[in-house]
Amino acid sequence: MQRTVLIMAGGSGERFWPLSRRTKPKQLLKLVSPDKTMLDEAIERVSPLIAPEHIFIITSEALQPIMRENLPLVPPENIIAEPMKRNTAPCIALGSAYIAERYPALKPHEISVAVLTADHFIENTELFCAAVDSALTHAEKTGNIVTFGVQPSRPATGYGYIEVAVAHEANTTAQNLQALPVESFHEKPSLVAAQEFLRQGRFFWNSGMFFWRLDTIIGGLERHLPDVGLKIKDIRAALKGKTRETPIGAPSGTLPLFNVMPDISIDYGLMERAHHVAVVCVDFGWDDVGSWDALERVHEPDSAGNINVGGSLLLDSKNCIVMNSVGDDVLSVAAIGIENLVIVATKDGILVCPKDRVQDVRRVVTALREQSGEKFV
Repeated sequence: MQRTVLIMAGGSGERFWPLSRRTKPKQLLKLVSPDKTMLDEAIERVSPLIAPEHIFIITSEALQPIMRENLPLVPPENIIAEPMKRNTAPCIALGSAYIAERYPALKPHEISVAVLTADHFIENTELFCAAVDSALTHAEKTGNIVTFGVQPSRPATGYGYIEVAVAHEANTTAQNLQALPVESFHEKPSLVAAQEFLRQGRFFWNSGMFFWRLDTIIGGLERHLPDVGLKIKDIRAALKGKTRETPIGAPSGTLPLFNVMPDISIDYGLMERAHHVAVVCVDFGWDDVGSWDALERVHEPDSAGNINVGGSLLLDSKNCIVMNSVGDDVLSVAAIGIENLVIVATKDGILVCPKDRVQDVRRVVTALREQSGEKFV
C-alpha cells in the first residue's frame, strides 16, 4: 500500500491581520514556534510516518512560488496550485487526481491518503503519528472513510462535532487506538448545545482531518457529489504525464473543470452523506488556531495571565495577548493598565481589540481593502 499525505494550504487567514497578509497567510506564520511556520510543523510531524516525497500540498497560485521557495523538504512538483478559489471538496478532487496520476502503476485501492491541515496546533506529535497510522490502517483494510474526533476540553461553539453511539473516553496514548462508527455529524452548536455535548461524553470536535483509500474518496465523490467527483477523471487526463513538472500556477486544463464545480466543503458534500464513516477519538492536544485568542491556548501566560510574544512592556496589565512581530530591538511596544485586549504590531499595521471581538478582525480586512485596495492586506 502506497501511503500519501495531502495538505490543504490555500487559506487566507484574515483573522490574523495585521500579521497575516495575502501572500503570507496563517499557515506561513510562526504563531506557535519562534522558528517554524505552521506549515513547517505540519510537514515535520507527519514526516516520521510518511516521507516528504509522498507529501502533496494544494495551495493558491499566489502562494505556490513562496511555498516552493520555503519548503525545501517537499519536492517542488508536489506543491500544486488550484486554478481558482473554491472549497475543500474541489481541492480534494484536484489532489486525488494528482496523486492517482503520480502513481500510474498502482490501482486506486493500492493508495491511501491522509488529508491533513496546514494550520493546526498539535501538542503530542508521537500520539498524533500513532493515530494517523491507526486511521490509515483501518481505511486501508475496510475501505471506510476515517476521521479524527478530538476530546473536547471546553464547550466550544466554533467547531463542528462528531457523535458516537455511546459515551467514550478519547485515547491519550498510542495503545488501543480504535475506529468507532460515526453516529452523526453536527454543525457548530449554540453554547447551550455545546455544554450538553460535553456532559454526554459522546461528542468530539471535528478535526477536519480525513483518511481514506483513493478508490474510496473517488467513488464517494462520484456517488454523493457527482458535480465534483465525475470531474476527477477529466482532471487526471489533463495531468497525464505532467505530475513531475513544475509549472508556475495551476496545471493547464484544470481551470475550466474547476469553474463548473460547486463551491462546497468536503464535510457537507461527502462526510455528512456517506455511509461507512469511522472516527478515531484522540486527545493529543489540538487547537485549530483560528484567531488571535487561540494564542493563550498554545502559549504559556505570565503571572498576570498575559501572552507576550516579541518582548513588549506590560505594566499593571492582565489577561492580554500582545505580539510585537517587529522585535523589541526595532520597535518598542508598551501598555499600561489594560485588561483583556489583543494588541498586534507589525511594521505597517497595528491591531487593538477586545479579546471577545477577535472574530471581527475579518471586518477590518474588508474595510481596509475597500479603503486602500490591497496595500495593507
